[in-house]
Amino acid sequence: MAAQFGRRLRKGATTTAVAAVAVAALSASGAPGATLATGSDDQQSAGTTPSPDDSAATGNSPYYTDLPPLNTPNKPGTSTNLPVTGSAESGIPASILAAYKKAEQTVADSDAACRLPWQLLAAIGKVESGQARGGRVDANGTTFSPILGPVLDGRGFAMIKDTDNGAYDGDSTHDRAVGPMQFIPSTWATWGQDGNGDGRKDPNNIYDAALAAGRYLCAGSRDLSMATDLDRAVLSYNHSDAYLRTVRSWFDYYKRGTHEIPDGTGAVPPGLGGGTDPSPNPGTPGASPTPPPSPKPPRPGGGTPT
Repeated sequence: MAAQFGRRLRKGATTTAVAAVAVAALSASGAPGATLATGSDDQQSAGTTPSPDDSAATGNSPYYTDLPPLNTPNKPGTSTNLPVTGSAESGIPASILAAYKKAEQTVADSDAACRLPWQLLAAIGKVESGQARGGRVDANGTTFSPILGPVLDGRGFAMIKDTDNGAYDGDSTHDRAVGPMQFIPSTWATWGQDGNGDGRKDPNNIYDAALAAGRYLCAGSRDLSMATDLDRAVLSYNHSDAYLRTVRSWFDYYKRGTHEIPDGTGAVPPGLGGGTDPSPNPGTPGASPTPPPSPKPPRPGGGTPT
């Protein structure tokens, strides 16, 4: 039985204020990727965020909004051979990291002009699912239980009627974002990939989902080495300036350095406790869900949660 993915909504006004200060500090630091270059055709000028709809990969579902620590790692190159050291936040579970790097290489082989960086996939994976809930995946890269976003029934979120007869999200009335990269079923139907070569396109598999995300971000002949194209790609994933700033912050953080940690040992962000199999041993595959957070205001453009 598919368990529901917990809310990833904003914390209170205090957290929002702290996040705003953190973003300002990152931008002022002159760190690579800190400058946003949104285009007017994306309707993302200051203070303007489109209403949620089903045109984004995630259906504009809520997401994890915390920003990375200001004391970012400083290990240029981010090699897979980096030692298992560093802050907990900079660590990426082994299978998750491998999937991002495999997707980067696969896309480079078929669409070199896109210049997809795996760190962008890592940033999106962080805000969408906390790196598949801290790397809780099996040997093939499939989550132990589905990671599901909220029901997109128009009450606080977009209204998206069922498009997959519940095949991916278990809901035959409305759609829900699915998997570690949080694709809505209708987007997965178009962009789904078989990233691990098992003959299946499974949004719950990190290899499949990471490759699908990579190809989606590269759509329209984008060159992700250009700030404007990168911003448009991220906004196509979720139409929110706040989302773009959050992804950009993690993107810069991972570019400065990261390290590999064992699957299942990654930190699960507050509010991402849903969608796990009950287990008395936290930190292991199927760990007990984190208690749900107290009510929080919605992300910009997301409406009021019920």
